[in-house]
Formats: sequence, structure tokens, C-alpha cells
Amino acid sequence: MTDLPRRVRIAEEGPREGFQIAPTPVPTVDKIALIDALSATGVSKLQVASFVSPKRVPGWADADQVVAGFTPKAGVSYTALWFNPQGLQRALTFKDRLTIQGSITVAASEAFSLRNLNRDRAGQLAAMRENIAEHQAAGVPVTRASVQAAFGCNFQGEVTPAHAISAVTDVMTLAAETGCEIERISLADTMGWANPLHIERVVGEVRSRWPDQAVSLHLHDTRGLGIANALAGLRMGVAEFDAAVGGAGGCPFAGHPGAPGNIATEELVLLCEEMGIETGIDVDALIAAGHLAEKVLGRTLPSALLRGGSLTAFRAKARAA
Repeated sequence: MTDLPRRVRIAEEGPREGFQIAPTPVPTVDKIALIDALSATGVSKLQVASFVSPKRVPGWADADQVVAGFTPKAGVSYTALWFNPQGLQRALTFKDRLTIQGSITVAASEAFSLRNLNRDRAGQLAAMRENIAEHQAAGVPVTRASVQAAFGCNFQGEVTPAHAISAVTDVMTLAAETGCEIERISLADTMGWANPLHIERVVGEVRSRWPDQAVSLHLHDTRGLGIANALAGLRMGVAEFDAAVGGAGGCPFAGHPGAPGNIATEELVLLCEEMGIETGIDVDALIAAGHLAEKVLGRTLPSALLRGGSLTAFRAKARAA
């Protein structure tokens, strides 16, 4: 039995993900050019920057200039990432350009929490309580529950479904205590440990326990199973995914330099469209944006579709024959 959605919403995170791990600084003007190109592909949600410490993530030292410089397109929701009150205040200066919503984020792996967030689960929950208060004081809704390393960890090893559910429970409990109306539970395979059966078990358990919540997946293709895992999610009824053009990106604190990052947006779009699931995204325009991303980043990206191309031209040729 499957529960395929009729339409999926894909959040394009290529700019934020890709530029944060670029080995050399990418000029601001090139970052803006890629954002503008992606805006024209039909994506409805586009994450354009990280308001984070330039000491921790040098690739986003120019976040303010990038957000001020791109050309907004009607129908596209532009978002950014931040982790502390300083980042929130920077984002709020662009509230006329960005969709600003907060999230409650924890890791299912204690080892990754310490490596990525510099605190254990209990410390992160305490920090999130303060973070929620900051958002509420600023009038910013906190609508997402996010669990990183929900399927495995390069530092801890196996992350069982029970570990993932424990993390989701902690987040949802905190949300209830602080009056947050969560719209979506995001499960991240931050280090590429998931397999389709693992996806089915965790998503199935989350949907069983929180049936009224939408579930989204943030999948990495670290070990080549990203699209297979996306298909498993689709069969479970997941209708929201994060992806990155060309497969750019990856967590700089995940312990696998050089590995593929997020699943490639164009590959996910092709999968969905070939299965009759609408995305609203022009895959050929996205492929063109992927080639621009390669030029801007100065490297070949892992997406197979950037090499093989879409099926549009082949079908058009066959019809004309």
C-alpha cells in the first residue's frame, strides 16, 4: 500500500547549503545571480542565506549583502537560517524580503548535538526555550519542529527509530509548553545514514503519534541512497522535501568532507514528475541553474541529471519523428 501525494512542495536550499561549504569564498554578486536564476524555475520556497557567525561559517560572512541584493519574484517565499538572537535580529531587518518563521531544533544524536550545537540535548532544549521567547517577543511564529541526525550519525553511529521519536517528543512537548503552533515536523538525514526501510519506520511512527502534523524530509545523498529514501518518503505520503540544486551543500560539521550533500532538486523533480506527482518546477530551467551553480562554485556537482539531462528533449524528438 502506498500513499503518494498528488503534489509536493520542494524547498530549494542550494544557495544556503552550497555556499556554506564552498572551499573558497564565492563573490556576493555570483551568489545573487544563482538565487535569481533559481527564482525563475518555479520553486515556491528558496532558502537564500545563513545569518551565522562568520568565524564558524565563513562562506556566509556576506549574508546581509546577499539578502539585500537578490530580486524577489512573486510567488516565491524566501527564507534564511539563524541559530541565536543576533541572527534573528539580522533576519528581522529584512522582514520585507524574507518569510521569517522560527523552529525548534534538536539532534537525535547526542554526539552530533555536541559537535554541531556545542551542547547536549538538555542544554539544547533549554536554549530553545530561550530562543522561543525571543521569537515570541519579536512577534515571529515558531512553526517547525526539526530533528537533525534523525537516522544515523558519523560520531555516534546508529540512531534507532526510538532515538528519533524521543527527540521529536521532546520538541513537541516543548512546543506545547510554550504555546507554539507547530505546522511541520522535519526529519533530517544529516549524515546520510538512512535507507528506505528506516525512512518508512520513522515516518510511519511519527505519523502514527502525531497524525495531524505534516512531515517533511531533509535528505542527504552521502552514500547514494538519497533518491531511494525520497521515494520511500513519497510512498508514506510525505509531501514536503528540502533539496539543493545540483546536490550542492552538506553540513560543515558532519564529518564527511567531499561527500555529496543534499539530494539534487532536479533529480527529485524528475522522480516526482515521472510518477505523476506535481511540483510546479521546470526541470530544464532547474538544470540550467545547476550548471550555473557549478560555474559559481567552481566544481562539478554530484547530480546525475546535470550530466544526463531531462527527458523533455528526447520526448520532443520522438514526437517530431
